[in-house]
Amino acid sequence: MTTQVGTDLVEHHWTPQPEAAGLVTELLVQALRASPWLSDLAQRMREDTGTRLVDWVCAIEISTDGPIEQRLRESGFSELETEDRTLWRHGAGIFPQVVTSPGGTRRVTLMVESVADFLIAHRLTERISILGEPLANVRAARVSVDNRLECQVVEQHGTHALAPDTIEPQLAQAVLFHREAFRLRRRGFEHGADGFEHARRLIETAGFELGVSRTCDLFFAAEREYWQSRNHAARVQKSRQDRLGLGWANHDHHTYRSSREHFTRLIAVLETLGFLCRERFYAGETAGWGAQVLEQPDCGIVIFADVDLSPDEVAGDFAHEPLAARDHLGTVGLWCRLHGEAFLEAGMHHLECRFDYEAARSQLTRAGVETMPPFTDLPYLKQAFTVGEIWPVERQRIESLLAERLITPDDAARFRDAGALGSHLEILQRDDGYKGFNQTGIDEIIRKTDPRKAD
Repeated sequence: MTTQVGTDLVEHHWTPQPEAAGLVTELLVQALRASPWLSDLAQRMREDTGTRLVDWVCAIEISTDGPIEQRLRESGFSELETEDRTLWRHGAGIFPQVVTSPGGTRRVTLMVESVADFLIAHRLTERISILGEPLANVRAARVSVDNRLECQVVEQHGTHALAPDTIEPQLAQAVLFHREAFRLRRRGFEHGADGFEHARRLIETAGFELGVSRTCDLFFAAEREYWQSRNHAARVQKSRQDRLGLGWANHDHHTYRSSREHFTRLIAVLETLGFLCRERFYAGETAGWGAQVLEQPDCGIVIFADVDLSPDEVAGDFAHEPLAARDHLGTVGLWCRLHGEAFLEAGMHHLECRFDYEAARSQLTRAGVETMPPFTDLPYLKQAFTVGEIWPVERQRIESLLAERLITPDDAARFRDAGALGSHLEILQRDDGYKGFNQTGIDEIIRKTDPRKAD
């Protein structure tokens, strides 16, 4: 459900979709019964990575029959007719697309970051061929056929398409060039505005050659790599998922913290990457911050962009209208002054991925990664941060904050000696296809991650 609140700003009101979730679960249960390979993989996903099969499935293909199509319609799926099949997508929740066709192949498709990595991890390279050329937008491999059910893995770069693709040599070279440019992107600037402008130029140059959505895919692969280099929990979990050749394809959203000064610059750069503003978020007056949620429809990437806000500012279009300067810092603003803008030198505050909530927490604990108490514990949404990564703080930043009386001498001493909270991995479990965020439970956790309150 959506309501129009401005010229190009849409407010979303997400609700659980139990009927659609029940139908998808039913289709997956049928697939698991038919395919021992898929059943074994689902078990390994849960035991080795703390994730659920459903969160890796991007498409379920089945034969057309009247009852199933009627059930898809009744549960909220919309149909898109093509020459030989029908695509069913659910706009109000997070679900795999369902593909129906007369007498068509029964198939379950899993999304991974790299098909080659998946085949290597499962020792399938000698008998399985990859369809789609290296560096193409879509590559796939059929990894199992049991009882007339095919299982395949797919990597998608800036598209939801399933058909393997070709790529011209010149375009493949451009992919390599711009991927490296994003990985090596300069992040430290004396003036933050110059950093945003530098990123914008890199993005526009890549977009001219590759298109917006492929550029967005490359950019965020580099962003996850940079964040991971600064977060121990991320490296532990990534290694667990890489053992099954999965990568970060289970990402749910990427979170950036921004100063009030640069927030509109952040949104503008994200819009250059094809992002559209979705719902606005406010954690509550005591928390003193809010967020703009954005989504890139072709890539399936969601951004949670945090900024210090007052209640009256939430009602306006704070994503596009500059925020006035303040003489005090909230949790988000202080984090940016201590570490830098998340889009620039600090890197993301956290990446949130979809997991089996209890399995992931217990497994990470055994691996030496503790999690904080959950800040959302609803039937359809569970969320918790790993214990924060502590980053050292540059002395110049501390002295500047102290001189401006934005921190106390005790705060300054603690930051000098012990550093300050930097980044997290966030563990999330979504059920019933719920696409939204908890508007009430996050207040306390943000206070706990305020560097001034860290133990």
